[in-house]
Amino acid sequence: MRIDRFKERDILKQVEPYRESKEAVIITGMRRTGKTTLLQYLFETTESENKLLLDLENPLNRKYFEEENFDKIQASLEILGINFSEPSYIFLDEIQLFKNIPSIVKYFIDHFQTKFFLTGSTNYYTRKQFEESLAGRKVVFELYPLTFKEFIKFSGKGLNPPTQKSSISRPIFEKLSTLYDEYIMFGGFPEVVLKQSVTEKNAALDDIFRSYFNLEVVQMSNYRKSAVIRDLMLLLMNRAGERIDVQNISQELGISRATTYSYLEFLEGSYFIKLLKPFNLGSKMEIRKSNKIYICDVGLVRHFAHAAEDCLFENSVFQNLRTKCDIKYYERKSGTQIHFICDDQNNKVAYDTALHPRKTDLTRLSRIASEINVDEYSIISKYYCDLEHTMYGFMV
Repeated sequence: MRIDRFKERDILKQVEPYRESKEAVIITGMRRTGKTTLLQYLFETTESENKLLLDLENPLNRKYFEEENFDKIQASLEILGINFSEPSYIFLDEIQLFKNIPSIVKYFIDHFQTKFFLTGSTNYYTRKQFEESLAGRKVVFELYPLTFKEFIKFSGKGLNPPTQKSSISRPIFEKLSTLYDEYIMFGGFPEVVLKQSVTEKNAALDDIFRSYFNLEVVQMSNYRKSAVIRDLMLLLMNRAGERIDVQNISQELGISRATTYSYLEFLEGSYFIKLLKPFNLGSKMEIRKSNKIYICDVGLVRHFAHAAEDCLFENSVFQNLRTKCDIKYYERKSGTQIHFICDDQNNKVAYDTALHPRKTDLTRLSRIASEINVDEYSIISKYYCDLEHTMYGFMV
């Protein structure tokens, strides 16, 4: 790849400090989020000639690691140019396609000065293997579709969204709001953002869905009823932002509750969905068990579901918040709720989303936040708003 054409992702700042550490760097996430591009960049910018990059989607490359004898694997890598008597760097793409990779990585970390950079489209299959085999020997980063700030960078608009609402004039708001509408319409998959026409963008979204389904569901999973998982994916996209009713979903799809839970675990483990847990203080008035569903990318929701504007906006806010903090939601059995509770190193912030916030919305949010001991709160607005304690989606 040409380094001058690389568009930097925010995750790179997190990865850089681990360039020379002993731990294996693992970058995981949804398909087509840019993991391969990031791995190639890390390879190209590693200042050593003693390095190797292999794509495990190529069955010929997988053969190098199929030997049970690790000495033979070492011999193969030496033929490919690695000198194990010196510090070496091995970059492996699509590790989910080879289940024995964790034990191989552990062996070379323990016996040589070998640094590994690994990418995989899912942690569903390899999570337990990596936890057991590479305990204390790995650092994991998750790469998601673009945040809005990354979207601005990728789209080449040359803007820097302000962090203070007071500095946003009407003209600046209108300009950023127009771009945010595009972000909601097509989402944050890098290849979609880089397409020029609406037709190309929609075709790319079709291809991303098809690729995920064919490679993750049909090829990689052990599930026989792949058509049911497809129907579940479509159903969930139409329920983005809602609490999950497993009994209802099971009846709609004609499957057991246990099977539904298994499918949900798979879809979350392969990054297609995110299940938000409820924030609660133990009160009987609070929702304490039901999870809320969000989709990995708002562009997919818009393209495949009949979602209302407020639903799309809420999913886009989730898409940006999840890269910054651990998120939960708050809801009482009466229906009173806060869309997101952001817990960043014990500093809790309550966020609601609204197309057109009203003063009564702010009063309600202030009261509930106080009752659950959350000091900071804000309503994230889609449209121009002059209320205090509000911000815009493009500021998240």
